[in-house]
Amino acid sequence: MTLNGFLQIGLYFVVLIALVKPLGSYMARVYEGKPVLLTRLLGPLERLIYPVCGVRPEEEMRWTTYTVAVLLFSAASVLLLYALQRLQGLLPLNPQGFGAVAPDLSFNTATSFTTNTNWQNYGGESTLSYLTQMLGLTVQNFVSAATGMAVLVAFIRGFARHNVQTIGNFWVDLTRTTLYILLPLALVVAVILVSQGAVQTFSDYKTVSLAQPTSYQQPQTDANGDPVKDTAGNPVMETVTVNEQTIAVGPAASQVAIKHLGTNGGGFFNANAAHPFESPTPLTDLLLILSETMIGAALTYTFGKMVHDTRQGWALLAAMVVVLLVAVLGTYAAESAGNPRLAALGVDQTASALQPGGNMEGKEVRFGIARTAIFAPATTGTSTGAVDSMHDSFTPLGGLVTLVMMQLGEVIIGGVGSGMYGLLAFVIVAVFVAGLMVGRTPEYLGKKIEVYEMKMASVIILIMPMVVLAFTALAVVTAPGKAGPLNPGPHGFSEILYAFTSQTNNNGSAFGGLTGNTLFYNVSGGIAMLIGRFWPIVPTLALAGALAAKKTVPVGAGTLPTHRPMFIGWLIAVVILVSALNFVPALALGPVVEHLMMIGS
Repeated sequence: MTLNGFLQIGLYFVVLIALVKPLGSYMARVYEGKPVLLTRLLGPLERLIYPVCGVRPEEEMRWTTYTVAVLLFSAASVLLLYALQRLQGLLPLNPQGFGAVAPDLSFNTATSFTTNTNWQNYGGESTLSYLTQMLGLTVQNFVSAATGMAVLVAFIRGFARHNVQTIGNFWVDLTRTTLYILLPLALVVAVILVSQGAVQTFSDYKTVSLAQPTSYQQPQTDANGDPVKDTAGNPVMETVTVNEQTIAVGPAASQVAIKHLGTNGGGFFNANAAHPFESPTPLTDLLLILSETMIGAALTYTFGKMVHDTRQGWALLAAMVVVLLVAVLGTYAAESAGNPRLAALGVDQTASALQPGGNMEGKEVRFGIARTAIFAPATTGTSTGAVDSMHDSFTPLGGLVTLVMMQLGEVIIGGVGSGMYGLLAFVIVAVFVAGLMVGRTPEYLGKKIEVYEMKMASVIILIMPMVVLAFTALAVVTAPGKAGPLNPGPHGFSEILYAFTSQTNNNGSAFGGLTGNTLFYNVSGGIAMLIGRFWPIVPTLALAGALAAKKTVPVGAGTLPTHRPMFIGWLIAVVILVSALNFVPALALGPVVEHLMMIGS
């Protein structure tokens, strides 16, 4: 751990917090239908979209209608993306001539991108055409993110309104989110990425001559493809010299921008944000970290503005930032400490002028441990799932942090929209429990929190651990599941636990070391992603409808202040306690045991 590393971490948090108020205020104006800077430019396009799509923007929806609209739109998205992959070989913009994607992989990928997960059991540059990447994946990066934000805004209206039955119009919220928020931000980020060297082209992959040819040994084969053996039965080896390399290119920058802004995370290239064509420089690395966290963080201020009490928004942001900061520092400490097993072999892992020190396995030298320690907790806390390093190569405690950030429910900033409505479910639980402790009727923002609200909040919170643990248990007791991990023992268990934690939380990051492109993992993962996304959405919108119909209760002497440090600490404690009760036994079997083995205990 170095002063330079701490300065990088400090810079990130300062810039992030500085963006919260201006961006959050802008988004509040968008959702309240007030004029914004882009209204003159994009207003005519918005007004054209509604009649073309048969939408009456002035007609608001009850929560049931809003829910049906969300589910139908998402179902249509799954079907269209599935069809696009299956017909890929017949469609244009396919210069590499990629054929149809397998049915089980198409199902997994379609559910993945529709649910804002972007889990990938394939390599983008070797599987998908430019058309599939753009028309399928990039479009879903926009609309799946916009769907989550629309659900959050409907939930916020539940708190802000009283004695009404409607919570907004899904189609209007979806359109305005995409048009006024995601598209402009994605354009700015994409231009910056291209200026730094990220690729954006429709040309074929490039074959180039190597500056330094390389050679390797491989077994000889005969005309039938069978290995040639000598008289002793040993394979005959031949030397192969490689003078050329095929470099994958494509319209990457545009997809990279929205995958981070929308907390999607699916890489255009298999190496994701560690690939130099996705993130060429340290500046782009910082930009991508900010991109994946700034909308989720700013939505706290949007919440405060829309409920007419910005203190509540700042309180939620404080809870998020405290946990994220602890996670970043914990990852930085774990990775900077290095691996004692390597130290025992005489490998020097201390920092010097020429090397950063610590555990550099799986990390980009151009980024180093400090920014990796920001990126990993940020991407697993926000449901982005993009990576600039391989989490499988982290120390056990470093990998533990990435798991815990997801197992908290991805409410520490979280996915755009989904993180906030998940955290608000925890707020309802925290307020309810606090009310019981002091013997008063729990209230939040002038709304009484009663049995119905508590039941819905409990469903939102508890469905995720149930699905994660159920599928993990299924995987470790069945032959197809046990065939997936490439490592034995606790690390192999961590790979399985991470996969279902990531998919159910709609994160999409992979621990690595798991063979996921199989029938078992494609189907089970797809089901986990669908449940993890849409099961919480229904009770969230039911809560929105119930809260909007309630009358406002005036603040009294018994009202619990929910904007003060004591409540912020209590909210953090509730989030951590719920996660611990669900996942500590599983974590003990994976990264905790692995850490004890590493240090020789």
